[in-house]
Amino acid sequence: MVKLFNTRRYKLKNPELRRFLKDKISVAALLILVLMYLGILFAGFFAVYDKDYSNRKLSYAPPSNVYFIDKEGKFTKPYTYNWKREFNKDTLSIEYRQDRSHKYYLKFFKKGFEYKFLGFIKCKRHFISVEDGGELYLLGLDINGRDNFSRLLYGGQISLTIGFLALFISFPIGLLYGGISGYLGGKIDNIMMRFAEAIMSVPSFYLLIILAAILPSGMTSSQRFALITIILAFIGWAGFARVVRGMVLSIKTQDYVKAALVSGCSRTRIILKHILPQTSSYVIIAVALSVPSYILAESGLSFLGLGIQQPDASWGNMLKEAQEFANIIYRPWLLTPGFLIFVAVLSYNLIGDTIRDVLDPKSKIKA
Repeated sequence: MVKLFNTRRYKLKNPELRRFLKDKISVAALLILVLMYLGILFAGFFAVYDKDYSNRKLSYAPPSNVYFIDKEGKFTKPYTYNWKREFNKDTLSIEYRQDRSHKYYLKFFKKGFEYKFLGFIKCKRHFISVEDGGELYLLGLDINGRDNFSRLLYGGQISLTIGFLALFISFPIGLLYGGISGYLGGKIDNIMMRFAEAIMSVPSFYLLIILAAILPSGMTSSQRFALITIILAFIGWAGFARVVRGMVLSIKTQDYVKAALVSGCSRTRIILKHILPQTSSYVIIAVALSVPSYILAESGLSFLGLGIQQPDASWGNMLKEAQEFANIIYRPWLLTPGFLIFVAVLSYNLIGDTIRDVLDPKSKIKA
């Protein structure tokens, strides 16, 4: 896949983009994130079951085995067997074995439960499913008999996107606040920075606990966590504003800024048109490196029971089942949400580090 981005073949004119695409690790990370977001964007298409599906008779059933070779050793259409739940009197435990009395073939682009394609087009086609009467659990079931693979897709819609809501609030506020403070300077700068430091001193963890206790109980889990995210965004802008303020203090001494002031430009125009655009490199880097923190925040809050609540899915509350030692040993498929969180956060960090190296003037080399 990396060869698709061969810079010599396409002769990219942008040197920064050319340097980024030369880093194969960052390109691979970008492709992984693209695949993740395509998966959650078309969750209804790729999911085997609806997000409300539950088969409590098969609680903690392991992943279905898919076979491509029949008993005679010949290649055939992919098929699977249903699980049969039994009680082992010797070990006093529940065991699952395959019911080999009937095989069920996998179907592609088959009609199934109805969902909204792209959020508004009704559709029933699914990428993968199984014949009528068959059961296909690609990543097993949870304690309530819900399909983990389908819930990972629906849960990713929250875990991978809800953090952007905070970015759209905190970054514009921090950018304008820091720009105004750094440009005006003097007593105004001193007062504005003391206020920002007071905001930064608010303990976010304890604030989350308080918010979780006082929010109305009738709110859905998505509304609940979105409100918490918005409130945290109004606190998280302060640290970003301090960095922007430091950059503005340096930029406002440049000759082109002084020339704009002499030519009669207003302070607002100078800040918005001549100073803040010069901080775009840092803003891009900060966005790329801030998204992982919100992903971890959502996962941590949901894991602790302060974020997305059951039965709604998120990677955080799905991972909560894996905290039991027995589940880690005997049901490792429950760790899949944690693996996806790790991969998403690592991919964002790799991309952010590469963008920082590309946009940092001190690290630029002739591309």
